Formats: sequence, structure tokens, C-alpha cells
Amino acid sequence: MPTPASATQLPPALLLLGPTASGKTASALTLAQALPVEIVSVDSALVYRDMDIGTAKPTAAERASCPHHLIDIVSPEEAYSAARFCADARRLMAEITARGRIPLLAGGTMLYFKTLRDGLSDLPPADADIRREIDEHALARGWPALHAELAALDPQAAVRLEPTDAQRIQRALEIVRLTGRPLADSYALKEGEALPCRLVPIALAPSDRSVLHERIAQRFDAMLGAGLVDEVRALRMKYRLDPAMPSMRCVGYRQAWEYLDGEIDLAALRFKGIAATRQLAKRQLTWQRQFRETWPELVELDCLRPDLSQAVRDAALRLLEH
Repeated sequence: MPTPASATQLPPALLLLGPTASGKTASALTLAQALPVEIVSVDSALVYRDMDIGTAKPTAAERASCPHHLIDIVSPEEAYSAARFCADARRLMAEITARGRIPLLAGGTMLYFKTLRDGLSDLPPADADIRREIDEHALARGWPALHAELAALDPQAAVRLEPTDAQRIQRALEIVRLTGRPLADSYALKEGEALPCRLVPIALAPSDRSVLHERIAQRFDAMLGAGLVDEVRALRMKYRLDPAMPSMRCVGYRQAWEYLDGEIDLAALRFKGIAATRQLAKRQLTWQRQFRETWPELVELDCLRPDLSQAVRDAALRLLEH
């Protein structure tokens, strides 16, 4: 998607996107040492208070070294949407640039990046009868069977979803049934407020996925060692939660919940948590491949290169000069 000529006159906002365990946090902090940035989290899990270990939330020291935004802003009992993110991100970009600084939007929730770039979609409202019918089919056949049905009707939507992602599978099937079109075809962009900044995107991607997979396993083991299960236990005591809430459907939290309910043992928690994180990374990279095809300004860097932080800094400086 080419940048309109008028947008080139806007102040810049750097974007740093990439899959989980690709080095986004370290790269963002390196940028903060070289440029007057304020970091805006683009992460649907970091918004939740008291969810620190399983989200790989930046440490207190890291957050003190540079202003961070959209972290710890809602209770795990609440939902946080792409629409709310867009409103928050637009406001923050305007406020940060008004302070003479550069917004740095960093994270891995690709839907948020897409919504920020393309605008909000005007999709049909929920239909209780259709949802009830889908739920009945799921109860009889299982969500993986409905995922297979979705794959036949809307393969582009299905590839981004896990076969057990009940909430999103239900919504995608509902839209197909209501509109007769795949999800992507149903998107009609609303005329909305123009972005206050021109977007300068840098993406991180692995040259060897097996290395990223090993990183994911090591990081999940570190989360378990740091007390992920105890964190989820404490969350269940402090808040009125259930496993269907968006916060508890986050990777790692969903599996820890199953462990605490006695549904799986610790070995299965580890296995399922690592597998789910790898699937998350796969979906994130699928989004990024689509960004590459439609976003010519995007610069992609190998997240496995030993000088990654330096390369991100050099790319950002070069892009900001244009």
C-alpha cells in the first residue's frame, strides 16, 4: 500500500513488529538509546495487569529506561479490542509527537498493526441464532471440525486460527454465513480520522525457523522456572476469571489453567505451551508475509543475526532520513 504524498509530510512513527521471541524488546530498547522515542506496546497480552511472567512483560528497569505505554492498563477480567487499541495508539502518537519525540510501536499483535494501517472494518453485528447453531455443531463435532469447515469456506481466515480457538472460529463462520463472503472480502473500511503520523515499519523474521523454535522452548522453560503456574494461581485468587476470557486464552495462561484444574500434568503443560507458542509464531509470520506483499515501505531484518539491535538501529536511522 503506497504512502499518500500528503502523509510524507507527517511526523514519523516507527513500527517494530515480529513473532514471539524474535528480539523485539531488546531492539526497541536499543532504539531508545539512539533516538528520542517513547514505546507504545502493540501486544494484546501486555495490556493486562498482574500478567507479567507469561507475557514476557518488560521489567521495571527496562520500563524505567524509556517511557512505555499500553502496558498494565486493564484488568484480566476485561476485554481489550483492536478498535480500542487504534483509539489509544492514535491518541498516544499525537501526544508523543507533540512532546517532540518519536512514537515507537513495538509488538507482535499483527491484527493491531493491520487495523492501525488500514482502519477499522465495518462487519455485521453478532447474530444470536447463528452463534447458537455454531455452538451446537461444536458441541456435537468439536471445534477442530468447525475449523476444517472454515478452512473450506475461508482458507485465509482459517490459516490464522488454531483449531481450538472457539471464539474466533465462531465469529469467522458467523460472518461467512451472514454475508456469503470470506472475512477478508467482508471488510469495508470506515472513513475515519487520519493517522497523526506516517508509519515507518521494520519487521523481524527468522532465516531459520528451527532456531526460533528453540528460542521459544527456552523462553517457555524460563517462564515455568520463574513461576508461571504460581502467577496464574494468584490471578485466579485475585480476580473473577474463567478460561474463556481473552486474558486466560493467552498462550501459556490457557495451559497453566488446565494444569491447575488437574486436566494435564506438568510435562503436558510444557509440551502444549511450547507447541501453542510455536503456532502463534507461525500465525504472526503469516501476517508478516502478507504485509510484505502489500506494504512496500516495510523493511525486514533477520532476527537471528548476531548484530540485530545494531541493524534495527541503523535501519531506523536510515528510514527516518527519508
